[in-house]
Amino acid sequence: MSLTAENPIVALVGRPNVGKSTLFNRITKSRKAIVDPTPGVTRDRHYDQVVWENKSFVLVDTGGIDDNPEDLLVNHIREQAMMAIEEADIVLFLMDGKEGVTPADYEVVELLRRTQKPIFHVVNKIDGPEKEIELLSQFYELGIENLWALSAEHSYGFRTLMDDLTETMQSENSGPLLPEGTVKVAFFGRPNVGKSSMINMILGEERMVVSEVSGTTRDTVDTVVTKGAYSYLFIDTAGIRRKGKTKEKLEKFSILKSLAAMSKCDIAVVLLDAEEGITEQDTKVIGYVLDQGKGLIILVNKWDLLKDDKKRQEAVMLEVGRQLPFLGFAPILNVSALTGYGIKRLFPVIGSVFRQFQATFPTSALNRLLQDAVDAHSPPIYKNKRLKFYYTSQIGACPPKFVVMTNSYKGVHFSYKRYLINKFREGLGLDKVSIQIIFKDKSEQREK
Repeated sequence: MSLTAENPIVALVGRPNVGKSTLFNRITKSRKAIVDPTPGVTRDRHYDQVVWENKSFVLVDTGGIDDNPEDLLVNHIREQAMMAIEEADIVLFLMDGKEGVTPADYEVVELLRRTQKPIFHVVNKIDGPEKEIELLSQFYELGIENLWALSAEHSYGFRTLMDDLTETMQSENSGPLLPEGTVKVAFFGRPNVGKSSMINMILGEERMVVSEVSGTTRDTVDTVVTKGAYSYLFIDTAGIRRKGKTKEKLEKFSILKSLAAMSKCDIAVVLLDAEEGITEQDTKVIGYVLDQGKGLIILVNKWDLLKDDKKRQEAVMLEVGRQLPFLGFAPILNVSALTGYGIKRLFPVIGSVFRQFQATFPTSALNRLLQDAVDAHSPPIYKNKRLKFYYTSQIGACPPKFVVMTNSYKGVHFSYKRYLINKFREGLGLDKVSIQIIFKDKSEQREK
């Protein structure tokens, strides 16, 4: 069975202490991306982006979705399984090989049998082939044809599981045919924040040619927009939270359905509600944007409701700044989807963010910039030796990434790294995107 989602959601389901978190950690450590987490932004660490053999997916540890100490057994796992069936694309159901089959296992297997989605029945805590022979046979009593033996702690069976898991996913997807240079922009926001109204207002502008293409990620609508000489793919994601009688734990799964679309965008536009101000849910989404290294634009919508209240306007912007202290680079626009206020500024801002997002620079200019920065502010002393920076080069774009070779990367204090990031931003004109600087020891390079 092959899935069509570009970034499917894989849910880990199982009773407490069967090893969900251990498996989650082992899978997410296999990522091949450079991650430079930005402090000061709330993140939900119970989900993560994973790349395995060029297949990308979002992994969810359902144990983090509802940690209710009063409901740890059958009811708890039944609810986890129901959520996974409804919201995930693939379910990894983990059982405990040492404890054996339990009544809860029988019940959850019956629940999972009713879905058409791929289910991986995994028996954990099996540390080798001899244990597999001893412990696995009893689980066939559940009436399951395929069982995966695994030791999440010691990695026995791990590669087999991962290879089989990613085989159910479609290979790298080219997606719809788009004009060359198309900027992919995804819109995120909680229900009632005005996201759909905002997109409708943008698409309703004159001098634009609009055509819909079928989205490859569930619950998104993709629209190609041509404005002048430029083309844009607008990705209208599902709401961050469901309307109606939705429990909090289900809402967290629904966030993932929207964020699974993020892998294919260049720029994420996050809408905030001027009346409500910034919420914890908003900061989680913004944190995910930063983790994914995407361009970011923040729209404070419903600004028309505050047009006669200067005090409230100032309070809202101060609160946004307080909640996002490390986001000085992200453009923030005050807009109104109802009246169209501020929307004309969006396209020029998208253009400038995208240009910086994919910018590349010659190594000679980067080394001059590094030398000037070091001359202006000497690196600190580390273990009785002055830190030295030998040279720098760009190792990637989208967003711009740079490596700086040094005599001791461990001696680079956070404050000096921040200083160099600011100097690079200033010298390279990168004031609207995040940038990454990675420090490596020159001696390590010689040894390779």
